[in-house]
Amino acid sequence: MSSPRVFIIRHGETEWSLNGRHTGTTELPLTAAGEKRIRATGAALVGDDRLIVPGNLACIYVSPRHRAQRTLELLALGCRDRYPFPTSSSSPPPSPSSSPTHPFRTTAPTHITPSIREWDYGSYEGLTSSQIRASRAARGLPPDWDIWRDGCEAGESPADVTARLDAFIAELREKWHVGRFGKDAGCGTEVPSDVLVVAHGHVLRALAARWIGKPLEGNPSLILEAGGVGTLSYEHHRVEEPAILLGGAFVVDALQKTA
Repeated sequence: MSSPRVFIIRHGETEWSLNGRHTGTTELPLTAAGEKRIRATGAALVGDDRLIVPGNLACIYVSPRHRAQRTLELLALGCRDRYPFPTSSSSPPPSPSSSPTHPFRTTAPTHITPSIREWDYGSYEGLTSSQIRASRAARGLPPDWDIWRDGCEAGESPADVTARLDAFIAELREKWHVGRFGKDAGCGTEVPSDVLVVAHGHVLRALAARWIGKPLEGNPSLILEAGGVGTLSYEHHRVEEPAILLGGAFVVDALQKTA
């Protein structure tokens, strides 16, 4: 018996994620390697016999940032409806009759929500952690900066991020998970209950921490690489017992390693 799940996917690699620069509101494209890896993730993890079963998805949430939306597009979920954002193709999605090899695989609606936008880095946008600490030291501020404890100057605090993510989690559970356990669980039934969230590194790590009620200020010590996939669910088939599914975190490496 399966409990509802939330699959969290960090957007693919960008130039700034590659070199450790904090990327909040800045719009950057995925690198060629980032696009390749996301395509491989979709091929490996999306399908009727894979981790993410499109027919079991009740809803898809995506960040307002283009890099997250491009990542969702590259996963090739086979959504029935158009994405609510411009895609690389202006043509309508194929119908099962016109393209039998690529039928619709999910009827889940896609919602763009600012609730899962990346942490607002404020004055730290575009800087690496070492640059932030050096800048603080030069201005007489404590140099041992930690985003989880200190937040960002002219940006968001841990309390700010906690508030918006707690509201998002509450809405998600009420809409898609309450009452969908047991015989109404998503897998293999007429009631899809899994949710897909495509967003960013810091905010998804914060989401995982808040999913299980862990305060951000203590540093949740979670890692989600660019293009990585994590899974949130519940223990004992109870919405009152949220948990992180350790067996459901994956990163697919599509790049060939040279000898």
